[in-house]
Amino acid sequence: MSHVDLMAGPPPTRLPEDPAAAELEGSAPADVVRRHPESPVAWAALAEQARTEGADAVTVYAYSRVGYHRSLDLLRRNGWKGYGPVPWDHEPNRGFLRALALLALTAREIGETAEWERCSEFLRDSSPAAYDALLGAA
Repeated sequence: MSHVDLMAGPPPTRLPEDPAAAELEGSAPADVVRRHPESPVAWAALAEQARTEGADAVTVYAYSRVGYHRSLDLLRRNGWKGYGPVPWDHEPNRGFLRALALLALTAREIGETAEWERCSEFLRDSSPAAYDALLGAA
């Protein structure tokens, strides 16, 4: 007779492939967002582009927050219960993890310390590898 380990955490969440990801190869992130406004990876790419191009931190924060909230919707639709691992090594998870990291960084830049702490801890709890890759030197 097998038993269920009641102390084990939830299984890792692995999001489905995001159709917008392939389009980002040859299109501007803003164009991809217009075609796929539900896409976390498109919003993360738009936030990253804005940051790279020197946009105001509030703009990057706003794009990141949209990507983060779109990610939460997608995570929940795929069985996530509000906690548990979201592995960095699963490529479709990276839109969420990138948006969360950018949200953390820009929250810190605009002086929203509690949000920086919450988001960076959430990233570390979701994926230590993503934390190391995206915020490790932050």
